Amino acid sequence: MKTMVIVAHPNLDTSRANRALMLEINHNPNIEVRDLYQIYPDWNIDVKKEQQLLLSYDRIVFQFPFYWYSCPPLLKKWFDDVFTYGWAFGPEGHHLKEKEFILATTTGGTENSYQSGGDNSFTISELFRPIQRTITRCNGIYLPAFVTYNANQGTDAYFAQEAKRYADHIQIPSSVLVH
Repeated sequence: MKTMVIVAHPNLDTSRANRALMLEINHNPNIEVRDLYQIYPDWNIDVKKEQQLLLSYDRIVFQFPFYWYSCPPLLKKWFDDVFTYGWAFGPEGHHLKEKEFILATTTGGTENSYQSGGDNSFTISELFRPIQRTITRCNGIYLPAFVTYNANQGTDAYFAQEAKRYADHIQIPSSVLVH
């Protein structure tokens, strides 16, 4: 399975958690890693190139820090620019049909804080719903997310463990992930 990971972190060099995740998968020959903030520092997204890349992969992973209950702004712009009417959805918008998508995020909060009655009032799955619906509206297959909680307090050993868990998660066949 050909997998592309789109990393969207505005300060990847200073991130301990997202950098650890990216470094774990960076040398895997079955995974192409793309850093949106490095590729598009001017925010001028090459829509045709991004669409062609999407066509070349079976699974697309969006890796980003979760803050303000969403993804970083460049990733949101990427969705707005690349998932166009007539290409990703609507009449003739069938290009993402059957493509598999995974969200991979890090959050400073604990897992308990992302539950009903927790500090954030909602589960991470509930908070991911707008992105999930964007993917399913484009006829993509939304697979279970990968989340590293408590990233603000994580040790190097914790991040190494999470990075291995991440590399495994994004390569698991969909039939196993959704079973």
